[in-house]
Amino acid sequence: MLHLVVYDISDDYARTKLSKLLERFGLTRVQYSAFRGDLNPNDREVLARRVKKFVQDERDCIFILPLCTRCASTAVVISNTGVELVKDKSIELV
Repeated sequence: MLHLVVYDISDDYARTKLSKLLERFGLTRVQYSAFRGDLNPNDREVLARRVKKFVQDERDCIFILPLCTRCASTAVVISNTGVELVKDKSIELV
């Protein structure tokens, strides 16, 4: 299932380590602090346990958001970069 992972981590070192972890899970960066990709339920659970260590400050947070096919297909992306939420599928770019 497609997931969107969005985070706000205050520590630069931890933020870099988190982004590398997300890439190891096969997720693709779509914004500086946002990644997308397919995760099965087991991988999502493993990822959720592993990212907990990056939430140290009271301002830190990580969202792991599953996106159903309908939600992902109706998403609107507003960008000049041509980024897509759903890989290999056209989504309206305004």
